Amino acid sequence: MASLPAGAEAAAAALLKREARSERARLRTPILLGLGIAACGIAQALLVARLLATLLGRAEAGWGELAAAAVLAVLMAGLAIAQERAQVAVGEDAKARLRAAVFERLLAAGPQDERAVGEKSALVVERIEALEGYFARWLPAAALAMLAPLLIAGAAALADPVSGMILLGAGLLVPVAQAISGIGAGVASRRQFAALQRLSGRFLDRMRGLPVLVLLNQQDAEAKRLGAAAEELRARTMRVLRLAFISTGAMELIVGIALASLAYRHGHLVAGTHPAPVTALFCLLLVPVFFAPLRAFAGAYHEQLAARGAAADLAPLLEAPGPQGLLLEEVPPKVTVTFHEVRLSYDASRPAALDGVSFRVLPGETLLLTGESGSGKTSILRILMGFRRPDGGRVAINGHDITLLAPGELRRLSSYVGQRAHIFRGTIRENIRFARPDADDAAIEAAARAAQVMEFAAGLPAGLDTLVGEGGFGLSGGQAQRVAVARAFLRDTPLVLLDEPTTHLDPGTEAVVLDALRRLCVGRTAIVATHARAARGYFGKVLQLSAGRDAADRMAGN
Repeated sequence: MASLPAGAEAAAAALLKREARSERARLRTPILLGLGIAACGIAQALLVARLLATLLGRAEAGWGELAAAAVLAVLMAGLAIAQERAQVAVGEDAKARLRAAVFERLLAAGPQDERAVGEKSALVVERIEALEGYFARWLPAAALAMLAPLLIAGAAALADPVSGMILLGAGLLVPVAQAISGIGAGVASRRQFAALQRLSGRFLDRMRGLPVLVLLNQQDAEAKRLGAAAEELRARTMRVLRLAFISTGAMELIVGIALASLAYRHGHLVAGTHPAPVTALFCLLLVPVFFAPLRAFAGAYHEQLAARGAAADLAPLLEAPGPQGLLLEEVPPKVTVTFHEVRLSYDASRPAALDGVSFRVLPGETLLLTGESGSGKTSILRILMGFRRPDGGRVAINGHDITLLAPGELRRLSSYVGQRAHIFRGTIRENIRFARPDADDAAIEAAARAAQVMEFAAGLPAGLDTLVGEGGFGLSGGQAQRVAVARAFLRDTPLVLLDEPTTHLDPGTEAVVLDALRRLCVGRTAIVATHARAARGYFGKVLQLSAGRDAADRMAGN
């Protein structure tokens, strides 16, 4: 990844520009505080110049000037603290807004976004964090690098025009040096981010699959591969740091040239024959004040290089058009689901997941989808949840084509119970409430009773308020599934979608869960994908699938 494509570079620049406009009001505060620090620095340099000239016997200054210089020093420290806090506030606001936008897009896409979990995590965490320096340090520093040196050079020019020109010329060399060093730094920074994303994504994915690695005795081999990825990241990080040191060296060289030029200009000060010693000292003391905002600019220069790389990864997600489609005025109490010659393919090089599937499910009916793995059962559910659009044919709810609806509206119509319920860290009550956050305790308890959660919750120390760990730690598989069924009861939608809801359960627990599911499906339109033979005794209508088609049609075709 030597450089970003032109399109990616433009998208990253557009994203950063748009977000910078959003932070414009907040950015005024650190910029004004920075200008205040520069003005105090000018005044302090003048006072110190008068004090030094007095020590040389060439001016008259006393305790008043010394006290004023001390007050200015304290004031500058206070302004610097306030500026730092204002910059942090800008960065935190920008991160919060961007993280919310990225997370919203990822949630809207759902399983349709096929990026690995580690990559998604890197987008929400590392990529957003990399943008903080751009808003908190780079944007204020870039503005102050233009405004503050002009103010300081103008003050020097009022005292001595030649000194003002020397400072201004030295200031113009800084962005040139930064640009030259930044050519390599930008490429190195983007490569470092790519290595970081690979490592973080790989690490998270392997942590999720740690039991499998241990069972297959691959932990040592995977540790070596992670070590190699970490070593690659270390090498690329050191390259970025080397380029940063080169940039710092270029800055110090420019400061040295400016100081030497001013020393040559006011060389008579040493011999004691300078006609204006206060002016000479004032111009010399302005050098550190003049270069302070430029040093901040140079220090933040690599922040914007890192931000461009991060923005290039975020832009495709944030710039992509949001889900389009019609919105429902209200959720209908009953739905009829119709599939007619529906086709769906995930990969053109592989057989179609669905190849002309047709069926109809009326309100109050339950359709059992059976067939071997890969026959298309889950694909049907993904279409009905809005995670996939069919490639051909027609899918209708109450006679209306679902492709005209926004994907989120399809999810409003349905309740879903999958193979493994994901239980978050929290109480059982909070886990059920995820289905409908505005539900009161009475509705949650009613759903828990309907799903037979109360049968095991009654024996727990705090009942429904018992705390469980991430992933359902503290609950058995069957208990976790009943919590998922309780969520479906709480949602109370006209369409119920079940995907292998009793997989991995023992026969006794399977019977309990199936009984709860049967009651959930009563009066609703339900579609159940399952291998379980026991399910046939609880549900009626059956559609046998084979290679993405109705097995009966396939047999007739053969």
